[in-house]
Amino acid sequence: MNNIAIIGGGAAGLLAAVRLGRAGKNVTLFERGDRLGRKLSATGNGQGNITNLRMGAEYYHTDEPSLLARLLSRFGAEDTIAFFEALGGIFLPDARGRVYPAGRQASAVTDLLRRELARLKTDVRLSAQVTSLKREKNGFSLTSPSGSERFSSVLLAAGGCAAPNFGTDGSAFSLVKPLGHSVLPLSPVLVQLKCGADEVRGLKGIRADAALTVLSGGKPVYSVRGDVLFTESGLSGDAVFRASSYTEAGDTVTLDLLPDVSWERLSAALERGEGADCLLCVVNNGLGRFLYKKCEGDKCRLAALLKGFPVAVKGTLGFQYAQATRGGVPLSEVTEELESRLAPGLFFAGEILNVDGDCGGYNLQWAFTSAYTASEAILWR
Repeated sequence: MNNIAIIGGGAAGLLAAVRLGRAGKNVTLFERGDRLGRKLSATGNGQGNITNLRMGAEYYHTDEPSLLARLLSRFGAEDTIAFFEALGGIFLPDARGRVYPAGRQASAVTDLLRRELARLKTDVRLSAQVTSLKREKNGFSLTSPSGSERFSSVLLAAGGCAAPNFGTDGSAFSLVKPLGHSVLPLSPVLVQLKCGADEVRGLKGIRADAALTVLSGGKPVYSVRGDVLFTESGLSGDAVFRASSYTEAGDTVTLDLLPDVSWERLSAALERGEGADCLLCVVNNGLGRFLYKKCEGDKCRLAALLKGFPVAVKGTLGFQYAQATRGGVPLSEVTEELESRLAPGLFFAGEILNVDGDCGGYNLQWAFTSAYTASEAILWR
């Protein structure tokens, strides 16, 4: 018996299936949904941000950063680009190092992988959720709607808890606990922040280019410049997603709403106008009226708010709106090849492991790096 089961038809599972199929291995891919790569097809706001040229372990959160660094050195951003360009298409970086297909269509990335699996005649099972995984002599017994089947190796790439509308609801963790694996506490990251309703009331839909700083216990722990969108319940936007990985309930987020304007230049501009009109062509009119009212017309306080608008963080919008999961199976429980130390022959890839990256292609790079590592080890078993 030398057949391989891959559980999960997302980014990690698809790359692994292609690599193993190309090597002539007998692969069966189990996907609980009715379509492969649903989450991959939505990545990068639908534009397909597959990796980032500014790659390194410092952009990730995990229990074993040194192991993560070694894995990224084996299969990094350049390797991901080369892999996908070999399948077809052209991939280009933007000014922040984020790499997209030239056509800026995430679904086309998924289609490249699907096309290759079709060419390889890979056994793909859709609407086939795996409900149990048992260790047996010389392999594993796996139960799905097709019944019970035996495999010599299993790659578990079924995702975490983020974005359950794409089929990643955390149920895969129940497969590994009976095998002795632990699961570190799970929480949503790359997600909108919830704030007190009164703090942002009336600002829904207003967008600003801001310098955002996260304060924990009054001390700055993370700063980022980017897009901030005010919502009915708090804050969204690119800068907020990036900061959410460093933010907890009880922290404070401060927004410099005019990061390119000095205090002196701002103060001079405010003195030229009367009432809320002093903010015309300074900030969005709705935001200006909100801040003017908040500081009761005191222009010194107004300038201070514009350069450091504080918002108390109450929490996040949860897994429903998150792009990634923090927590999962610890890296300390797997080998350098991402093979289980407790159930040899079981490999892991992607979000099910305790690795989450910053916003900007890092989580997809981890999916591809881990899939490459695990599939390479399976090839040599």
